[in-house]
Amino acid sequence: MVEQGTLDKLEAGFKKLQEAADCKSLLKKYLTREVLDACKDKKTALGATLLDCVQSGFENLDSGVGIYAPDAESYTLFAPIFNPIIEDYHEGFKPTDKHPPTDFGDTNTLVNVDPTGEFVVSTRVRCGRSLQGYAFNPCLTEANYKEMEEKVSAIFSTFEGELKGKYYPLTGMDKATQQQLIDDHFLFKEGDRFLQAANACRYWPTGRGIYHNDAKTFLVWCNEEDHLRIISMQKGGDLKAVFERLVKAAKSIEAKLPFSHDDRLGFLTFCPTNLRTTIRASVHIALPNSPRTEVLDDIAASSPPSQSTRGEHTESEVRIRYFQQERMD
Repeated sequence: MVEQGTLDKLEAGFKKLQEAADCKSLLKKYLTREVLDACKDKKTALGATLLDCVQSGFENLDSGVGIYAPDAESYTLFAPIFNPIIEDYHEGFKPTDKHPPTDFGDTNTLVNVDPTGEFVVSTRVRCGRSLQGYAFNPCLTEANYKEMEEKVSAIFSTFEGELKGKYYPLTGMDKATQQQLIDDHFLFKEGDRFLQAANACRYWPTGRGIYHNDAKTFLVWCNEEDHLRIISMQKGGDLKAVFERLVKAAKSIEAKLPFSHDDRLGFLTFCPTNLRTTIRASVHIALPNSPRTEVLDDIAASSPPSQSTRGEHTESEVRIRYFQQERMD
Protein backbone atom coordinates (compact mmCIF):
# COMPACT_ATOMS: atom_id res chain seq x y z
CA MET A 1 0.00 0.00 0.00
CA VAL A 2 1.07 3.57 -0.66
CA GLU A 3 1.79 5.43 2.57
CA GLN A 4 -0.50 8.22 3.69
CA GLY A 5 2.38 10.68 3.67
CA THR A 6 2.96 9.97 -0.03
CA LEU A 7 -0.75 10.42 -0.78
CA ASP A 8 -0.75 13.75 1.08
CA LYS A 9 2.23 14.96 -0.97
CA LEU A 10 0.49 13.93 -4.17
CA GLU A 11 -2.61 15.91 -3.23
CA ALA A 12 -0.57 18.97 -2.24
CA GLY A 13 1.51 18.78 -5.42
CA PHE A 14 -1.58 18.36 -7.59
CA LYS A 15 -3.16 21.44 -6.02
CA LYS A 16 0.04 23.44 -6.50
CA LEU A 17 0.21 22.36 -10.14
CA GLN A 18 -3.39 23.27 -10.90
CA GLU A 19 -3.08 26.68 -9.25
CA ALA A 20 0.11 27.57 -11.17
CA ALA A 21 -1.27 29.77 -13.96
CA ASP A 22 2.08 30.10 -15.72
CA CYS A 23 2.89 26.37 -15.70
CA LYS A 24 2.88 24.94 -19.24
CA SER A 25 4.23 21.45 -18.53
CA LEU A 26 2.81 18.31 -20.09
CA LEU A 27 2.38 17.01 -16.56
CA LYS A 28 -0.08 19.78 -15.74
CA LYS A 29 -1.85 19.27 -19.07
CA TYR A 30 -2.52 15.58 -18.51
CA LEU A 31 -2.56 15.04 -14.73
CA THR A 32 -6.31 15.40 -14.23
CA ARG A 33 -8.19 14.46 -11.09
CA GLU A 34 -9.29 11.24 -12.82
CA VAL A 35 -5.72 10.30 -13.71
CA LEU A 36 -4.47 11.12 -10.22
CA ASP A 37 -7.12 8.94 -8.61
CA ALA A 38 -6.39 6.09 -11.02
CA CYS A 39 -2.68 6.05 -10.18
CA LYS A 40 -2.11 7.39 -6.68
CA ASP A 41 -2.63 4.08 -4.83
CA LYS A 42 -0.36 2.00 -7.07
CA LYS A 43 3.22 0.91 -6.46
CA THR A 44 5.64 -0.99 -8.71
CA ALA A 45 7.38 -4.19 -7.67
CA LEU A 46 10.50 -2.10 -6.95
CA GLY A 47 8.52 0.30 -4.78
CA ALA A 48 8.02 3.26 -7.12
CA THR A 49 4.93 5.40 -6.62
CA LEU A 50 3.29 8.09 -8.71
CA LEU A 51 5.04 10.65 -6.51
CA ASP A 52 8.42 9.31 -7.67
CA CYS A 53 7.29 10.00 -11.24
CA VAL A 54 5.92 13.52 -10.80
CA GLN A 55 7.80 15.09 -7.88
CA SER A 56 10.22 16.97 -10.16
CA GLY A 57 7.33 18.49 -12.09
CA PHE A 58 5.61 19.47 -8.85
CA GLU A 59 8.73 21.27 -7.61
CA ASN A 60 9.81 22.79 -10.93
CA LEU A 61 6.75 24.49 -12.37
CA ASP A 62 8.78 25.73 -15.34
CA SER A 63 9.34 22.15 -16.53
CA GLY A 64 8.49 21.41 -20.13
CA VAL A 65 7.52 17.80 -19.46
CA GLY A 66 7.67 17.31 -15.67
CA ILE A 67 7.72 13.53 -15.34
CA TYR A 68 10.31 10.73 -15.05
CA ALA A 69 10.04 6.95 -14.87
CA PRO A 70 11.62 5.57 -11.67
CA ASP A 71 11.70 2.07 -13.14
CA ALA A 72 10.66 0.18 -16.26
CA GLU A 73 7.33 -0.97 -14.82
CA SER A 74 6.26 2.64 -14.25
CA TYR A 75 5.60 3.09 -17.96
CA THR A 76 2.83 0.48 -17.82
CA LEU A 77 1.58 0.76 -14.24
CA PHE A 78 1.20 4.53 -14.53
CA ALA A 79 0.15 4.44 -18.19
CA PRO A 80 -2.80 6.84 -17.62
CA ILE A 81 -0.29 9.68 -17.19
CA PHE A 82 2.66 8.42 -19.25
CA ASN A 83 0.70 7.49 -22.38
CA PRO A 84 -0.80 10.90 -23.18
CA ILE A 85 2.50 12.65 -22.42
CA ILE A 86 4.38 10.25 -24.70
CA GLU A 87 1.78 10.69 -27.44
CA ASP A 88 1.98 14.47 -27.19
CA TYR A 89 5.78 14.77 -26.99
CA HIS A 90 6.49 12.15 -29.65
CA GLU A 91 3.92 13.65 -32.00
CA GLY A 92 1.18 11.06 -32.24
CA PHE A 93 2.73 7.86 -30.86
CA LYS A 94 -0.53 6.39 -29.59
CA PRO A 95 -0.99 3.71 -26.90
CA THR A 96 -1.91 1.31 -29.70
CA ASP A 97 1.27 2.03 -31.67
CA LYS A 98 4.34 -0.16 -31.48
CA HIS A 99 7.96 0.73 -32.04
CA PRO A 100 9.61 -1.19 -34.90
CA PRO A 101 12.28 -3.81 -34.09
CA THR A 102 15.72 -2.45 -33.31
CA ASP A 103 17.54 -1.54 -36.51
CA PHE A 104 20.42 0.90 -36.80
CA GLY A 105 19.80 1.09 -40.54
CA ASP A 106 22.25 1.03 -43.42
CA THR A 107 25.15 3.27 -42.42
CA ASN A 108 26.29 3.34 -46.04
CA THR A 109 23.43 5.72 -46.76
CA LEU A 110 25.03 8.31 -44.48
CA VAL A 111 27.45 10.90 -45.81
CA ASN A 112 29.75 13.69 -44.77
CA VAL A 113 27.28 16.54 -44.31
CA ASP A 114 29.95 19.17 -45.01
CA PRO A 115 32.61 17.60 -47.28
CA THR A 116 34.33 20.94 -47.97
CA GLY A 117 34.63 21.78 -44.28
CA GLU A 118 33.14 25.25 -44.64
CA PHE A 119 30.53 25.26 -41.91
CA VAL A 120 30.44 22.20 -39.66
CA VAL A 121 32.76 22.48 -36.69
CA SER A 122 31.89 19.11 -35.18
CA THR A 123 29.37 16.28 -35.36
CA ARG A 124 27.93 14.34 -32.46
CA VAL A 125 25.58 11.36 -32.15
CA ARG A 126 24.51 10.02 -28.78
CA CYS A 127 22.10 7.55 -27.25
CA GLY A 128 20.94 6.67 -23.75
CA ARG A 129 20.68 3.13 -22.45
CA SER A 130 19.41 1.51 -19.25
CA LEU A 131 20.67 -1.82 -17.97
CA GLN A 132 18.14 -4.64 -17.87
CA GLY A 133 17.14 -5.73 -14.38
CA TYR A 134 17.92 -2.43 -12.65
CA ALA A 135 15.61 0.37 -11.58
CA PHE A 136 16.19 3.94 -12.69
CA ASN A 137 17.68 6.62 -10.45
CA PRO A 138 15.04 7.21 -7.73
CA CYS A 139 14.84 3.50 -6.87
CA LEU A 140 18.53 2.62 -7.11
CA THR A 141 20.46 1.72 -3.98
CA GLU A 142 24.09 2.63 -3.35
CA ALA A 143 24.98 -1.02 -3.96
CA ASN A 144 23.18 -0.88 -7.32
CA TYR A 145 25.27 2.08 -8.44
CA LYS A 146 28.50 0.36 -7.48
CA GLU A 147 27.50 -2.91 -9.12
CA MET A 148 26.55 -1.26 -12.40
CA GLU A 149 29.78 0.73 -12.49
CA GLU A 150 31.80 -2.46 -11.95
CA LYS A 151 29.99 -4.24 -14.77
CA VAL A 152 30.31 -1.50 -17.38
CA SER A 153 33.90 -0.58 -16.50
CA ALA A 154 34.85 -4.25 -16.93
CA ILE A 155 33.41 -4.11 -20.46
CA PHE A 156 35.27 -0.88 -21.20
CA SER A 157 38.53 -2.59 -20.30
CA THR A 158 38.01 -5.06 -23.17
CA PHE A 159 37.60 -2.38 -25.85
CA GLU A 160 40.20 -2.44 -28.60
CA GLY A 161 41.04 -0.41 -31.69
CA GLU A 162 39.40 2.99 -31.97
CA LEU A 163 37.29 2.37 -28.85
CA LYS A 164 40.27 1.60 -26.58
CA GLY A 165 40.66 4.08 -23.74
CA LYS A 166 40.32 4.58 -20.00
CA TYR A 167 37.54 4.77 -17.42
CA TYR A 168 37.61 7.60 -14.87
CA PRO A 169 35.43 7.08 -11.77
CA LEU A 170 34.16 10.29 -10.19
CA THR A 171 34.74 8.83 -6.71
CA GLY A 172 38.26 9.71 -5.62
CA MET A 173 39.07 11.60 -8.82
CA ASP A 174 42.20 13.74 -8.41
CA LYS A 175 42.15 17.42 -9.31
CA ALA A 176 44.44 17.05 -12.33
CA THR A 177 42.18 14.42 -13.92
CA GLN A 178 39.11 16.44 -13.07
CA GLN A 179 40.57 19.56 -14.68
CA GLN A 180 41.56 17.66 -17.83
CA LEU A 181 38.03 16.27 -18.21
CA ILE A 182 36.65 19.78 -17.69
CA ASP A 183 39.01 21.15 -20.31
CA ASP A 184 37.89 18.43 -22.72
CA HIS A 185 34.25 19.29 -21.90
CA PHE A 186 33.68 15.65 -20.91
CA LEU A 187 32.92 16.06 -17.22
CA PHE A 188 29.32 15.98 -16.07
CA LYS A 189 28.42 17.21 -12.63
CA GLU A 190 25.78 17.17 -9.95
CA GLY A 191 23.43 20.11 -9.61
CA ASP A 192 20.67 19.87 -12.22
CA ARG A 193 17.61 20.96 -10.23
CA PHE A 194 15.19 18.90 -12.31
CA LEU A 195 17.15 15.70 -11.67
CA GLN A 196 17.71 16.54 -8.02
CA ALA A 197 13.99 17.05 -7.48
CA ALA A 198 13.42 13.64 -9.09
CA ASN A 199 15.81 12.02 -6.58
CA ALA A 200 18.25 11.20 -9.37
CA CYS A 201 21.40 12.40 -7.60
CA ARG A 202 21.47 10.24 -4.49
CA TYR A 203 24.79 8.77 -3.27
CA TRP A 204 26.71 11.14 -5.55
CA PRO A 205 29.39 10.52 -6.82
CA THR A 206 29.16 6.79 -6.05
CA GLY A 207 28.88 4.66 -9.18
CA ARG A 208 29.40 7.58 -11.55
CA GLY A 209 32.20 7.88 -14.03
CA ILE A 210 33.40 8.73 -17.53
CA TYR A 211 35.04 6.61 -20.18
CA HIS A 212 36.69 8.01 -23.28
CA ASN A 213 38.84 6.51 -25.99
CA ASP A 214 42.41 7.57 -26.63
CA ALA A 215 41.42 9.74 -29.59
CA LYS A 216 38.70 11.45 -27.54
CA THR A 217 36.08 10.73 -30.20
CA PHE A 218 34.07 8.30 -28.10
CA LEU A 219 32.66 8.89 -24.63
CA VAL A 220 30.38 7.10 -22.15
CA TRP A 221 28.82 8.66 -19.09
CA CYS A 222 28.00 6.13 -16.39
CA ASN A 223 25.00 6.85 -14.13
CA GLU A 224 24.48 10.49 -14.93
CA GLU A 225 20.79 10.76 -15.94
CA ASP A 226 20.48 7.33 -17.54
CA HIS A 227 22.58 4.31 -16.66
CA LEU A 228 24.65 4.94 -19.77
CA ARG A 229 24.96 7.90 -22.11
CA ILE A 230 26.94 6.72 -25.15
CA ILE A 231 28.43 9.51 -27.26
CA SER A 232 30.38 9.52 -30.52
CA MET A 233 31.79 12.77 -31.88
CA GLN A 234 34.58 14.28 -33.94
CA LYS A 235 35.61 17.44 -35.73
CA GLY A 236 34.05 18.04 -39.13
CA GLY A 237 30.90 16.68 -40.72
CA ASP A 238 31.59 12.98 -41.27
CA LEU A 239 28.26 11.76 -39.94
CA LYS A 240 28.84 8.26 -41.30
CA ALA A 241 32.03 7.73 -39.31
CA VAL A 242 30.52 9.17 -36.13
CA PHE A 243 27.37 7.05 -36.34
CA GLU A 244 29.25 3.84 -37.19
CA ARG A 245 31.41 4.31 -34.09
CA LEU A 246 28.32 4.74 -31.92
CA VAL A 247 26.68 1.61 -33.36
CA LYS A 248 29.84 -0.43 -32.86
CA ALA A 249 30.12 0.63 -29.22
CA ALA A 250 26.43 0.15 -28.37
CA LYS A 251 26.40 -3.34 -29.88
CA SER A 252 29.61 -4.29 -28.04
CA ILE A 253 28.16 -3.27 -24.68
CA GLU A 254 24.76 -4.87 -25.29
CA ALA A 255 26.36 -8.18 -26.27
CA LYS A 256 27.65 -8.52 -22.70
CA LEU A 257 25.12 -6.50 -20.73
CA PRO A 258 21.51 -6.47 -22.03
CA PHE A 259 19.67 -3.16 -22.19
CA SER A 260 16.19 -2.45 -20.85
CA HIS A 261 13.81 -2.66 -23.81
CA ASP A 262 10.05 -2.70 -24.32
CA ASP A 263 8.35 -4.12 -27.40
CA ARG A 264 6.09 -1.09 -27.67
CA LEU A 265 8.24 1.80 -26.43
CA GLY A 266 11.68 0.70 -27.58
CA PHE A 267 14.69 1.35 -25.34
CA LEU A 268 13.54 2.54 -21.92
CA THR A 269 15.05 5.63 -20.33
CA PHE A 270 14.58 7.67 -17.18
CA CYS A 271 12.94 10.53 -19.07
CA PRO A 272 10.14 9.69 -21.54
CA THR A 273 11.48 12.25 -24.02
CA ASN A 274 14.35 9.84 -24.78
CA LEU A 275 12.33 6.70 -25.49
CA ARG A 276 12.43 4.52 -28.63
CA THR A 277 15.86 4.53 -30.30
CA THR A 278 17.01 7.31 -27.90
CA ILE A 279 19.37 8.49 -30.64
CA ARG A 280 20.01 12.19 -31.19
CA ALA A 281 22.35 13.64 -33.78
CA SER A 282 23.59 17.21 -33.97
CA VAL A 283 26.23 19.39 -35.55
CA HIS A 284 27.85 22.58 -34.33
CA ILE A 285 28.28 25.04 -37.16
CA ALA A 286 30.19 28.28 -37.59
CA LEU A 287 28.55 31.29 -39.22
CA PRO A 288 31.40 33.81 -39.10
CA ASN A 289 29.60 36.48 -41.14
CA SER A 290 26.27 36.24 -39.32
CA PRO A 291 26.21 38.36 -36.16
CA ARG A 292 23.56 37.64 -33.60
CA THR A 293 20.30 39.27 -34.67
CA GLU A 294 16.63 39.21 -33.80
CA VAL A 295 16.17 36.80 -36.70
CA LEU A 296 18.54 34.28 -35.09
CA ASP A 297 16.82 34.73 -31.74
CA ASP A 298 13.45 34.07 -33.37
CA ILE A 299 14.83 30.88 -34.93
CA ALA A 300 16.22 29.80 -31.57
CA ALA A 301 12.89 30.40 -29.85
CA SER A 302 11.06 28.17 -32.32
CA SER A 303 13.74 25.47 -32.52
CA PRO A 304 14.38 22.37 -30.35
CA PRO A 305 16.13 22.98 -27.01
CA SER A 306 19.48 24.64 -27.49
CA GLN A 307 22.80 23.01 -26.76
CA SER A 308 25.88 24.93 -25.77
CA THR A 309 28.57 25.29 -28.38
CA ARG A 310 31.16 23.49 -26.27
CA GLY A 311 29.12 20.73 -24.67
CA GLU A 312 27.17 20.07 -21.50
CA HIS A 313 27.18 22.58 -18.61
CA THR A 314 28.77 25.40 -20.61
CA GLU A 315 27.12 28.58 -21.78
CA SER A 316 26.04 28.92 -25.39
CA GLU A 317 27.83 31.41 -27.63
CA VAL A 318 24.78 31.34 -29.87
CA ARG A 319 21.49 29.99 -28.54
CA ILE A 320 20.68 27.85 -31.55
CA ARG A 321 21.09 24.19 -32.17
CA TYR A 322 21.26 24.65 -35.92
CA PHE A 323 20.59 21.00 -36.66
CA GLN A 324 18.98 18.31 -34.60
CA GLN A 325 17.45 15.13 -35.92
CA GLU A 326 15.92 12.45 -33.74
CA ARG A 327 15.88 8.99 -35.25
CA MET A 328 12.55 7.74 -33.95
CA ASP A 329 12.00 4.64 -36.04
